Amino acid sequence: MESPYQDRYWASSDGLKLHYRDYAGADGAAGRPPVLCMHGLTRNARDFENLAEHLSRTFRVIVPEMRGRGMSEYAPNSDSYSPAVYVGDVERLLEEQKIESFIAIGTSMGGLMTMMMATAKPGRIAAVVMNDIGPELNPAGIERIGGYVGQQRSYPTWMHAARSMASVHQPSFPDYDLEKWLHMAKRTMVVGQNGRISYDYDMAIAEPFSRPGNAAPTDLWPAFDALKDVPMVLLRGELSDLLLPDTVTQMGERSSAMTSITVPRVGHAPTLDEPEARAAIDELLTPLA
Repeated sequence: MESPYQDRYWASSDGLKLHYRDYAGADGAAGRPPVLCMHGLTRNARDFENLAEHLSRTFRVIVPEMRGRGMSEYAPNSDSYSPAVYVGDVERLLEEQKIESFIAIGTSMGGLMTMMMATAKPGRIAAVVMNDIGPELNPAGIERIGGYVGQQRSYPTWMHAARSMASVHQPSFPDYDLEKWLHMAKRTMVVGQNGRISYDYDMAIAEPFSRPGNAAPTDLWPAFDALKDVPMVLLRGELSDLLLPDTVTQMGERSSAMTSITVPRVGHAPTLDEPEARAAIDELLTPLA
């Protein structure tokens, strides 16, 4: 079966070879703003595989893998594992592809990047999906993420990997069965050269994340305000410990163009395959199709 995307690469300012999936889109996609999907801290392009294929019926979809993840090169200096550097990397990709306007879909860290990009060059983002992220983060959620990121674990089989993921993330996905955990494991992990299965990112990303104040840029409310007139869907997992309901309320008060959707029985972060999430994204993007 022919792949719905092509594997492509671009270079960072410090010489890293970075990977992205390019879903070309159907006829007419060239006349529409492309969709830029940006993943979370420990994730990769596979996070968007179902959504990207769905959206590529109408739009070109670009799914970059940030340095140190997936098929992108690992950075020799762990200090470069920061949202500001990731934004710079993605800006080079957009410049190379001559993309002046785009639709942003950002999960967790990818949503932080979206806000930062809006501040840098206002007016170029045509629509936004913020997936379980906002300008204010709950410290308890950051602490929980810090408790598992960067732990060098490996597994002999996919079954072992899936059960390990379930033991850590079951509170966020209480209704998942073993089949879904297997699917999640295959999105998040990879088989190494030694035949063991391990997480598909550089463990060194944990070093800057663990430093006080480095998990996210400080005072992102002005960055969020740069999106206040942009059509936006904010998705919050009902069980999320990172994006709190009070923050969602404040975001709604500051953005007249935002619609908030709660994804039931899910924590941080929705996969974007949930019916509620998919329907909200489709409704947001229909006027741009």
